[in-house]
Amino acid sequence: MPLHTRSNETETSVGAAPQEEIRTRVTHEGHVPPNAVPAGKSPVVVGKLDGPIGGDSGLLSVLGDDERSRILETERAPFRMIASLAISGPWGEFVGTGWFAGPRTVVTAGHCVYDKSQMGGWADQILVTPGRDGTDTPFGTTTARRFASVDRWVDDRDPDFDIGVIHLDEPLGDETGWFSVAAMTNDELNNALVNVSGYPARPGGGQQQWWAKNRIRALTPRRVFYDVDTSGGQSGGPVYLYEDSAATVPIVVAIHAYGLGGTPSSIPLVVNSAPRIVPEVVALISQWVDENAAAEAEPA
Repeated sequence: MPLHTRSNETETSVGAAPQEEIRTRVTHEGHVPPNAVPAGKSPVVVGKLDGPIGGDSGLLSVLGDDERSRILETERAPFRMIASLAISGPWGEFVGTGWFAGPRTVVTAGHCVYDKSQMGGWADQILVTPGRDGTDTPFGTTTARRFASVDRWVDDRDPDFDIGVIHLDEPLGDETGWFSVAAMTNDELNNALVNVSGYPARPGGGQQQWWAKNRIRALTPRRVFYDVDTSGGQSGGPVYLYEDSAATVPIVVAIHAYGLGGTPSSIPLVVNSAPRIVPEVVALISQWVDENAAAEAEPA
């Protein structure tokens, strides 16, 4: 079956047909500013590792040592390409995280734009602030009112499809840059060291960016499981990697959404998890980017 999408304005289109097994990489290309710092000179991790970094944690409510670090230089890539989300919904105010996949396209978790049980339905509006650090907002804040997700999330709350998008009216991503997105094979992802950055409610009240690192522990056709510390508010953040220390463009391989409570019983690990970037998700994100580009090109 194709991947149907839904927005807060109308039912829209479809993505590519799903693939049960990823045999070759499918990529939507990213872009970072010319002065981007190579991965080897940034705090991010690169490569693979058979054992955990600094213990085996990875809980939504962090227990023991919290291995996250606060990012202070949020104006640098890749942290500038990650945005705090101040979400207003029918039932109140919430915080979340999103990341740029194009000039006017911010990808996030589905439950950051639509959550009938927690938010009362579609978000009314979301304030998007890239590279925020407290009251410092180096790229400003924009208000978004157009969102989309997929039917399997909106209708069924299927955690494998907890994917959403925020459409911006202005091309903030031209200033911040944006991530590459890739559907990678199991061999490429097994034991890969990944980075997870976002804006938790605690610490920081959704206004500070926190980052942590560790390895991918398990994979299913549509989920990625990793032992990286996070907490509420980081939903929607990028799970990203670099292929070598000279790389400057980070690659998102999953969209963070769940802590320990979201791990199915078939995965006997203490891990966080995320909907996996598969070929149809790459196609859908590319479609969203193209639609926003076409809308920007239309005469006023």
